[in-house]
Amino acid sequence: MDLTQNEKRLIVVLAGVGSASPYELGEKFPAPEEAALQYAHLLQARGLATVERQVEKQHFLTDEGKRYASEGLPERQLLDSFSAAIPMADLSRHPLAKIGIGQMRRKGWVVIRSGMVEKTGAASPGTDEEALKDPTRFPEAIPELLKRGLVQEKETVSYLISLTVEGKELAEKGIDTTPETGTLTRDQIVSGEWRDLVLRRYDVTKLPRRVFPGKIHPYQRLIEEMRCILLEMGFTEIYGDIVQSAFWNFDALFQPQDHPAREMQDTFYLHEKGPLPEGWEKVRDMHLHGGNTSSTGWGGRWSEEKAGQCVLRTHSTSLSIRHLAANPKGPVKAFCISRVYRREAIDPTHLPEFEQLEGIVMDEGVNFAHLLGYLKEFYRRMGFSDVRFRPGYFPYTEPSVEPEVFVPGLGWVEMGGAGIFREEVTAPFAIEHPVLAWGLGVSRIAMLRLGLRDLRMLYRSDIDWVRDTPSLLRPDCGGDA
Repeated sequence: MDLTQNEKRLIVVLAGVGSASPYELGEKFPAPEEAALQYAHLLQARGLATVERQVEKQHFLTDEGKRYASEGLPERQLLDSFSAAIPMADLSRHPLAKIGIGQMRRKGWVVIRSGMVEKTGAASPGTDEEALKDPTRFPEAIPELLKRGLVQEKETVSYLISLTVEGKELAEKGIDTTPETGTLTRDQIVSGEWRDLVLRRYDVTKLPRRVFPGKIHPYQRLIEEMRCILLEMGFTEIYGDIVQSAFWNFDALFQPQDHPAREMQDTFYLHEKGPLPEGWEKVRDMHLHGGNTSSTGWGGRWSEEKAGQCVLRTHSTSLSIRHLAANPKGPVKAFCISRVYRREAIDPTHLPEFEQLEGIVMDEGVNFAHLLGYLKEFYRRMGFSDVRFRPGYFPYTEPSVEPEVFVPGLGWVEMGGAGIFREEVTAPFAIEHPVLAWGLGVSRIAMLRLGLRDLRMLYRSDIDWVRDTPSLLRPDCGGDA
């Protein structure tokens, strides 16, 4: 068995002392504690030593715990603040009522009848109160005190290193600890001195230690790849604020004010109000009766106050319409990759915040065929060769489609929505040319490219996953290959 010089020395030391901690070995072994532990693990892998991990838990009172140890638990202080009974309304005004009332009922110290809090007479000190005086005497009370934040836990980890039977037998046979030479100098080679040296043996079949260079997070690299592709296709990147008024987020896109997507369970509303832009009346008229177009609008009522409410943008189309309103004559060929926010429950396929890729093309003569062509080209460059489209519906585009890509093993996967802006969206801003628009789920593309089944992985800094995920940027994008 080929052992390194340090492994041999450690066996000799352990044979002399029996079991020892890394600290104790450090006094006899010419290496720091950390190195001694590392060599012990190498011997353990060879079956020559055992490394026993020992964990000792200690418990200490927090500042709040120390205060209650002196003054009494909140439920005890609350119980002592009244005699036999007290109206619940009066007791609720006590500073400790929020904590104390529930604890008193749980411990059976009080009952509540007809709005009165009555003592039961059974209020002897429990183990939790005794544990506040000395946590080591009542270990059964520690979990409850930890949950209440009155005690903190500290773990001390130590290691005990011992030789196995095989290690002891090897030590008894004798181990040659003559210093080995790992690197030869020029003089040793020229003079022939190397022939008399004990050379260190190397296993050429063993893989070298992995080296992990600095690397951008896989999800961020993929976003940069999308950005690079769109810039190559001639698009200009646009930006905008996270907070938008409901006017730009909904109304300007001809989304009726009673649309389900505007409800509190779907949208993050803020207390602030935003000013309406000049000419907002044209959008209002479009909603009410279709303005000066052939549309009949949505009818019903339209609230200026509701349009001024601020929200966290629910889609990046709000940035597209603002850009078009500022550049109504065109041509426009722009995109944005931005984070959007919706009130979603967190699970493997949903998050309350995620990235969306938005694209718009506005120019004379562009049509539905151009829209499909742009989408096919983008997905082709992203590595999806099979793309198809099926009819869809969105309040602000007509016609509308939902692009799908074929993924082996999964079949056809829907990727977002696209279409041509309706007249009701473009007319209030004097936009005369057709506008092609699409909104694609960035995270969905990322999950397919990275082979993930849980959306949450994209936002975790799992160091092993980051290390093992290949770099995705193409060399011509200016990133790591």
